[in-house]
Amino acid sequence: MHLNFKNFLLQQTKSADCEEIEIIQSLWSGYGRISRYRLDNSLLETVVVKFISLQQSDKHPRGWNTSYSHQRKVKSYEIETNWYEQWSHFCSLDSRVPKVVGTYSEEYNRWIVLEDLNSNFPIRKTQLSLNEVKVCLRWLAHFHATFLNHKPKGLWEVGTYWHLNTRPDEFNEMEDSELKSKAHIIDQLLNECNYQTIVHGDAKLANFCFSEDGKQVAAVDFQYVGGGVGVKDVAYFLGSCLSGEECEIYEEELLDWYFLQLKNSCSVPDLEYKELEQEWRALYPIAYADFMRFLLGWMPSHQKINNYNRKIVDAVVSSL
Repeated sequence: MHLNFKNFLLQQTKSADCEEIEIIQSLWSGYGRISRYRLDNSLLETVVVKFISLQQSDKHPRGWNTSYSHQRKVKSYEIETNWYEQWSHFCSLDSRVPKVVGTYSEEYNRWIVLEDLNSNFPIRKTQLSLNEVKVCLRWLAHFHATFLNHKPKGLWEVGTYWHLNTRPDEFNEMEDSELKSKAHIIDQLLNECNYQTIVHGDAKLANFCFSEDGKQVAAVDFQYVGGGVGVKDVAYFLGSCLSGEECEIYEEELLDWYFLQLKNSCSVPDLEYKELEQEWRALYPIAYADFMRFLLGWMPSHQKINNYNRKIVDAVVSSL
């Protein structure tokens, strides 16, 4: 363990000693790891530490290890640090995130020390029931309501890891198509709408931690948190946990549920909320097409590409 970081951790947690007891996962492309640390004689039994090495890696699993890719990742970790230091405390019990214990930087290395969610949210799921999907959508609705009309200071100006301006390599790899030719129009529609919030930016199933009874969730991984329209998170999340057939069957029910939760947690006048919902519902297929633009450039054989989202893309591009 890095000695200076160990001293920082002991000081922050008022511990007699600490030990890395489990590597939870490696970071994407070899930029570090997330570990669990045991603490001795502290009010906290364990903490989770995200260790980031900001030196350029050559380990991207699909070969996207360009200088541009590296700079995007470096910025994403800077933004995640800003999120935990400056923004995360605004989240309520209904949009639960790990509490930050402290952050530490030295040369190319960075550490983010977080509350260990395992005590209250120990379950990780790879498949969801419809009710569990709704639990995650409720989290997203509360999160989006909390940050409605906030300027994303210190975060990505436009959140989500697939944002067009941050993905020129993947865009250039796309085959010529109507979606590619209209990608900038799609991007503009999403970025210039009236009602903006802060989006999680990577709201996939793997980033939600469930309570034992499955009725509550907390979310992790805020590298791509930033400004945007809430349905970008919704479209991406539903695509991460449902098949194309399930999306087609349940889309209306799940969108109705999300917007009901959003309405219940928004502190805006009814008329303004109606305008917001009307705008975001219309942008839902646009947001879906935006993510598909990234996917078709990044990995056109990806299993997430199916008849359901092809149909959405066709409808969107023909309407523009």
